[in-house]
Amino acid sequence: MTTADPLIELSNCSLILDDHTVLDDVNFALRQGERWALLGPNGSGKSMLLKMLRGDVWPTPTGRERRLYRLDGAVSREPAGSKELIAYVGPERQDKYIRHDWDLTVLQVVTSGLFNEDIPLTSPTRSQRAKIERVLRRFGLWALRDRSILSLSYGQRRLTLVARAFASPARVLLLDEVFNGLDARVKGKLKRALERPRGGHDWIISSHRPAELPKNLTHVARIAAGKIESAGRATQGFVATAKAEKRRKKHRAAVIPSNHAKRSAKAQWLVRIRNADIYRDYRPVIRNLNWTLARGENWAVLGANGSGKSTLLSMIYGDLHPALGGTIERHGISRGTRIENWKARVSWVSPELQANYFAASSLEEIVVSGRYSSIGLNEPATRADLAAATKWLQFFGLESLRHRGPRRVSYGQMRRALFARAMINEPELLLLDEPCNGLDGDARGQILDVIQRLAESGTQIMMAVHDADDIVPAVSKVLRIGRGGKVSPSE
Repeated sequence: MTTADPLIELSNCSLILDDHTVLDDVNFALRQGERWALLGPNGSGKSMLLKMLRGDVWPTPTGRERRLYRLDGAVSREPAGSKELIAYVGPERQDKYIRHDWDLTVLQVVTSGLFNEDIPLTSPTRSQRAKIERVLRRFGLWALRDRSILSLSYGQRRLTLVARAFASPARVLLLDEVFNGLDARVKGKLKRALERPRGGHDWIISSHRPAELPKNLTHVARIAAGKIESAGRATQGFVATAKAEKRRKKHRAAVIPSNHAKRSAKAQWLVRIRNADIYRDYRPVIRNLNWTLARGENWAVLGANGSGKSTLLSMIYGDLHPALGGTIERHGISRGTRIENWKARVSWVSPELQANYFAASSLEEIVVSGRYSSIGLNEPATRADLAAATKWLQFFGLESLRHRGPRRVSYGQMRRALFARAMINEPELLLLDEPCNGLDGDARGQILDVIQRLAESGTQIMMAVHDADDIVPAVSKVLRIGRGGKVSPSE
């Protein structure tokens, strides 16, 4: 192999799923020393292209397709001998631990990267254990090494999988929206790791936010509707131009369906929490919380990865409860009332909810399930259910995808389906955990506009975010969760 030979090469590769063209006659090559950004809207084919490069999906046979690997010195058309040299990190892989209930420690997950195993089967040598410790310390995970990955926050799980990739013998890293869910400090740590020359990795990062990309980026490819529209060297002004485009971008104002009427305040408060300690896996996450959600207020929840933002929203929704001695009151829900009565008035959007819907039969089923605050349906959908689902599927631009399952749409399209599910009951309170994760610029603009207009129409908003750009103007109050679970409210 010469230095000019690609490490991985696709020629005339297409992917057709359910009579839908996901990738269309793609030609792409990754050479040694190259570091690519892969840009494109939701549903453009970014994730599938990364999976095809690794060998997790196969090109649809056309007689013209060719896929070559030269990672170990030899030339191969099969990915089997090269997979351990290509590490993939993406939201679907992260969700896999939740779907299969793989209750592994952080140490076990990172160690499994040494051997390209999902479940740890191989015992590491002494030198390999030392390598794992170095990687865990490098990414600030050493203190979490004995924690179950299922007990971690979304961002902490993402960082664990990044550490797993760096612990592997991989020469190539395929990173699918890898910065999603990470706070600013952790993003900086990952960027520095990717920029470090001694790491020796070539990589491809898919992203919706070019400003997050590492400085040592060498190439950019843009993909739309399954076709690579352009590919070439990154110019010096690439990131600056992307930032300027983001500032200039205007989005059409969302028109909320007319029967979503403006609400009038019937009481002075909606939720009251007193002396609440919240535990996850016997660990204190939030301490001595005293807080009231007054009628008409919209809040943002800020804090580092693992600080307890998702835990707080989960308690408000009704999936968690304060420890003994603490109380939570929900207006109109007296003691002993079924929590489902509250959930009929509140909607919830989160990455974990997205993972739980992996096996759903269709986006339509997902949206309809919001009528019953359930995962899946116990009874066939009624005519009224389908009419309500159609309205919100159309609103979020998903009508043509209504019969596709989660595995046949992009991560961002699935996120929009969860918003349609959240809105089907026209909730009083909308709880949003990192609502813009996985959304491209246009979809993100649409979603933020929808959230703003819902707030203006009387739906109260509580959103946990890392990026201040994702806080809508209607939010005027902030809960900051600091070290030791201390919560500080502010304007």
